[in-house]
Amino acid sequence: MKIAREILYGVNILEVHGSTQIEVEALTINSQKVQYGWAFFALKGVTVDGHQYIQSAVQQGASLIVCENLPKEINNNTTYIVVQDSHRALGIVAANFYDHPSSQLKLVGITGTNGKTTVSTLCYQLFKSLGYKVGLLSTIQNIINEDIYPSTHTTSDAIHINELLSKMVEQGCQYAFMEVSSHAIHQDRIYGLEFTGGVFTNITHDHLDYHKTFMDYIYAKKKFFDNLPKTAFALVNKDDARWDVMLQNCKARHLTFALKSIADYQTRILEDSFNGLILSIDKTELHTQLMGQFNAYNLLTVIAIADQLHIDKTKTLTALSLLKGAQGRFEWIKSNQESIIGIVDYAHTPDALKNVLDTIQEVRTGNEQLITIIGCGGDRDKEKRPKMALIASELSDKVIITTDNPRSEEPMDIIRQMQDGVPKQHYKKIIVQADRKEAIRTAVMLAGKQDIILIAGKGHETYQEIKGVKYPFNDKAILQETFIEMNK
Repeated sequence: MKIAREILYGVNILEVHGSTQIEVEALTINSQKVQYGWAFFALKGVTVDGHQYIQSAVQQGASLIVCENLPKEINNNTTYIVVQDSHRALGIVAANFYDHPSSQLKLVGITGTNGKTTVSTLCYQLFKSLGYKVGLLSTIQNIINEDIYPSTHTTSDAIHINELLSKMVEQGCQYAFMEVSSHAIHQDRIYGLEFTGGVFTNITHDHLDYHKTFMDYIYAKKKFFDNLPKTAFALVNKDDARWDVMLQNCKARHLTFALKSIADYQTRILEDSFNGLILSIDKTELHTQLMGQFNAYNLLTVIAIADQLHIDKTKTLTALSLLKGAQGRFEWIKSNQESIIGIVDYAHTPDALKNVLDTIQEVRTGNEQLITIIGCGGDRDKEKRPKMALIASELSDKVIITTDNPRSEEPMDIIRQMQDGVPKQHYKKIIVQADRKEAIRTAVMLAGKQDIILIAGKGHETYQEIKGVKYPFNDKAILQETFIEMNK
């Protein structure tokens, strides 16, 4: 419980109607969750305007309403705070309400199209293995030391973020690693947080259904770095064409990492196979269970982050050699009898898919066939659909086009849009199987000894969303079941 005046400190307030000496029990952006004494924030979203639900929140007992536009009907028992920006006000109030937990941790935010989950997860695993108390906020799950909390978004709303960070402080965490999505940056969900460091992995075609143009997407990422304090570090991938854009107007300490350019942190791949990567870092060899050039970038990023947090480099390299990647990121399993290799990966952008397929091409012998299962999500960026199918058809021996999360769209409409990207010379490679489970079973049936199956797009997800309903679905579990059936 807090006093309204205390938690409103630092907010750009335009009008006050009522007393700011009232008690506030909790914060929410969902009018249906409001209870007596709670504060309700009316946020203007992409499809819904929270101002429509102010009256409902008041009826349910809200003691404080924070909004951009004052409602026509005023309740004398409720305090109304009119602000310039409800999203930013929420970030400040949430930080005040939970006693600024981000300032009591070394919080590092990781943003970029690809690599966010692997980098943040590896950082969590690394620091935990070194004996530190640590927290993780990621797409897959949120973790506080050993306790796991479900994750619904890559980056949650400001209330949930500060609540989780507060629990980390209570449980003695010293470090926290957080995925920072472009949506969250644009919507000011991270506003009010104090970051020790910000990391840029890369930027490629994604989320253009939301950001509309690629430049809008780039500048959403850049906004994160623009707001870093002087005391923080800004670590960027110098091999990415937009690395310097991220550092323009960035007050934080500038640092770079790269495989192909001269940078503050560099590495060289000595060996890449299904047995893992061998990297050369500062004349030291790092043997790791991860594979692929993209994981070389991920590992180098983690090494740089650890160094900036003053962790002994020898301890970092020793610990990294024992760690595994994030769930659903280039996870591979092998069938017993036929020795078929099945790879499950979250690749759902053209660049991510190409990275995974390029990695497979680098480590395969060439005597086996590569079967790729690929779909595209509904109600999302339609421009990438033909590109995904094009990449899959060019870099695979067979391609099974199927569903991903069709959401409100008709699956076959999405599939047809994907097929439009397949050149005529690759038509014979294509199989259409709208049922994703059957697509996986078909791939296993078509595979021979030593063949490779890539199941791309869903990775760690344990559901398939169809017409507003989330049905249980797990690519890895279905692949394992099919392997077992095949061996009977």
